[in-house]
Amino acid sequence: MKLILLTPPTFFVEEHIIVNALFEEGLDLLHIRKPDSEPIYCERLLKLIDKKWHKRIVTHDHFYLKSEFGLKGIHINQRNPEPPAHYRGQISRTCHSFEEIKEWKKKYDYLFLSPIFDSVSKESHQSAFKPSVLEQAAADGIIDKKVIAVGGVTPNNIGLVQNLGFGGAAVLGDIWTRFDFHSSSSYKELINHFKILRSLSE
Repeated sequence: MKLILLTPPTFFVEEHIIVNALFEEGLDLLHIRKPDSEPIYCERLLKLIDKKWHKRIVTHDHFYLKSEFGLKGIHINQRNPEPPAHYRGQISRTCHSFEEIKEWKKKYDYLFLSPIFDSVSKESHQSAFKPSVLEQAAADGIIDKKVIAVGGVTPNNIGLVQNLGFGGAAVLGDIWTRFDFHSSSSYKELINHFKILRSLSE
């Protein structure tokens, strides 16, 4: 099962160092999600990430970065609801209902389904799906290898994600809350926690 990491919404000094280390530890994909960011700062981050990992990076904004840096693909969301004209390449999309999954599954390489569990970092973001509803969706073939579970994924529930037949899990809060951007000098706890998630997703 794929393990995908979403970046925090803001930039921080050690970000590229941590990203490079996570790729070395087996991160499958990085989604750069920086709402309202200036393109120049995304470019700077990409320049600091080792070029050998660029083919494992997807951008949610500033879609020209895909070709300029040789990225894996782009991600469609509410801020950027359409791909550029004549775009060719991998493309994914965020969905918040089974109806959206059924509507878009054939058009996209994979889809995020969110929120599966209660958010780790945002108390206001609660799960939108009861376990029994997810089980039925899996039985009906709505949840399959093209659908990625997003929202509140932790070591305690990643096994359920796998058992339901999701193609992967995307994590954000469970990883980044292990590092204080303002005061932490070591990211060892973050890396060790990622290793736990990685082993549980295999």
